[in-house]
Amino acid sequence: MEPSPDAGVTRRAVSPAESRRASRGWWDGDADAYQAEHGSFLGDVDFVWCPEGLREADAHLLGDVAGKRVLEIGCGAASCSRWLKSQGAEVYASDLSAGMLRHAAAGATRSGVTVPLVQTDATALPFADGVFDVVCTAFGAVPFVADSASVMQEVYRVLKPAGRWAFSITHPMRWVFLDDPGEGGLVAVHSYFDRRAYVEEDGHHVPTYVEQHRTLGDRIRELVGAGFVLDDLIEPEWPEGHDLTWGQWSPLRGRIFPGTAIFVATKPA
Repeated sequence: MEPSPDAGVTRRAVSPAESRRASRGWWDGDADAYQAEHGSFLGDVDFVWCPEGLREADAHLLGDVAGKRVLEIGCGAASCSRWLKSQGAEVYASDLSAGMLRHAAAGATRSGVTVPLVQTDATALPFADGVFDVVCTAFGAVPFVADSASVMQEVYRVLKPAGRWAFSITHPMRWVFLDDPGEGGLVAVHSYFDRRAYVEEDGHHVPTYVEQHRTLGDRIRELVGAGFVLDDLIEPEWPEGHDLTWGQWSPLRGRIFPGTAIFVATKPA
């Protein structure tokens, strides 16, 4: 949620079409800079859930994926998908942005670990019903979709019975504060209950970046409304010795309140 120098910034409702166009354009345009800044932290074949550095290799939120069919939505450069394949899973990596998928292809070339790449909207997945054992995303898709309840419904549709759905997002309470990794980011300035999207606009008031806010209760209701059973909600603590500053994430803020929420849910058998 960092504004570009020329952007007008507001909080307002946006349509699904506006949100989709903004996300595709933003991530296509920002893909190179994002990968240059964060690629070394994320790795080529690694599954990092969040800026706090929690790794799936340690957290085991997806369970044993060997022999499982897995879909990653909002995959970005697909380092998580390549790690999952290295663990014996059959993996498909999807993203709305062609620019990010270009980096996914480059990561496959560098690492020698390849997975099928699919350009798609997370609200209209091009897969049959009940074909995946696991669906996951680390900060992908969910925060950028106007109708995120429809993402939950689509994930539910493509999962097999007893399938697992896990996703990480910016912790909803972070929306109360400014995106400042320093002391300015410790002061509450916004209402937690203001669900209007954060929007950056061009000079014609066309959204160029959109990020959606939902409360913790909203997210749980989206999951339950789609049919899921919530298994766990993880709020990673800031680890000792971790001195990374990533946008609004910093040791100062991370030691006081959570920056990430990870939801783990199951489709009933």
